[in-house]
Order: sequence, then C-alpha cells, then structure tokens
Amino acid sequence: MKIICVGKIKEKFFVDAINEYSKRISKYTKLEIIEISDEANESIALKKEGEKILSKIKDSDYVITLEIDGNSLDSLEIAKKIDNNFNSNKNLTFVIGGSYGLDDMVKLRSDYKLSFSRLTFPHQLFRVMLLEQIYRAYKINNNENYHK
Repeated sequence: MKIICVGKIKEKFFVDAINEYSKRISKYTKLEIIEISDEANESIALKKEGEKILSKIKDSDYVITLEIDGNSLDSLEIAKKIDNNFNSNKNLTFVIGGSYGLDDMVKLRSDYKLSFSRLTFPHQLFRVMLLEQIYRAYKINNNENYHK
C-alpha cells in the first residue's frame, strides 16, 4: 500500500501521529508514504505536482484520489474497498493533493475518487485521518475490536 502526498510534515505532533498509525498498520500490510515536494508558484503547481505524483504510480496500481467532490463512504465501506482490493492483488495507492488540489491528469488516472467530507482540512491533519481510517479498516476486516 502506498500513500502519495504533496508536502512535508513539519509539526512534531503530526509526525508522531503518522508514525504511530504507520506502525499499527505495519502489522497488516507494508506501507510506503511518498512525499512529493509542493510548488510555491500557483500557476505551475498543479501540473508540476501532478507530474511528480504520476511518476510514482505504476500501471498496476489501484489509485484512490482524495477529492472533495469524491464519493463519501463510511468506515465499513472503506474497509470493504480495501479488502476487495487486497483480494484482487493490486497495489492500493492513495493520493492526497497539495493546497491547490490535484491536476486533471491525476484525476483521470484515479480508479476511485474518495471524499472524507465537503470540509477543507490541513494536509498534515488529513494524512493522519487517512492513516487512522486505513488502520480502522484493517481492524474491521480482521474482526478485531477498536474504539468506536
């Protein structure tokens, strides 16, 4: 499983949370977090970031982009999507865009568009939220207790 995200995590409390959930997820699957540097120039950011993101995606990857206009799923549905993908033997790749969103070429490569909310979240916090939901999905799929 891969998570491709634009931007670096600077705050220690986010780094700690990311490390904790990554450690928990490692019990179930190999996780790779790929950070793409963000572009300061808004006029070229989407295209440049999009090129960097696409360079990290393999043809065989099942790509889930996180988009505000994507499909809303509950935790059980996310768990099922992860389980179905695991059973299909494809590498699951989540993509979190930068502050300007995702380039259209990345959206076209997406196999599934997922939205956690119509709200806007800081990218650092969202990475923690995604990792928590992935961890929750593995707990659900393995019939293990987890705080509800």
